[in-house]
Amino acid sequence: MYNKYEVSALILRLVLGMTFFIHGMVKFQGGIENTVGWFTSIGLPGVLAYGVASLEVAGGIALVLGLLTRWVSVLLGVLMLGAILKVKLAVGFLGNGQMAGYELDLAFLAIAVSLAITGSKAFALDWYIAKERGKEKAVSVN
Repeated sequence: MYNKYEVSALILRLVLGMTFFIHGMVKFQGGIENTVGWFTSIGLPGVLAYGVASLEVAGGIALVLGLLTRWVSVLLGVLMLGAILKVKLAVGFLGNGQMAGYELDLAFLAIAVSLAITGSKAFALDWYIAKERGKEKAVSVN
């Protein structure tokens, strides 16, 4: 039914979605105020922590369901780029023993960019919605 490229994109979409969902949930469950304080300590507005955690949770769910995959991937890619440049670049690719490096962030960025470019139709609600809209248009034209 799906070709190997779509299956590959599905795997990337599910892994990225689940990972971001879990990271976002941990921020809320661990006390979002801790994340707010950390953002403030590195010179970012504390309120940004709510946006980041919310994007991770909502974006993760959207990716798993296959909703707005390209747009969500762009947003998550920007998030990863910001994390690399603002936080991780200074500690290097593999980190400094106190903090992880940007190797995982870079991998997430690459996955997000790939999904933003290619999209992902396999088992994606977007595809089913578009397919149903196409049927409705065909029926209304006749």
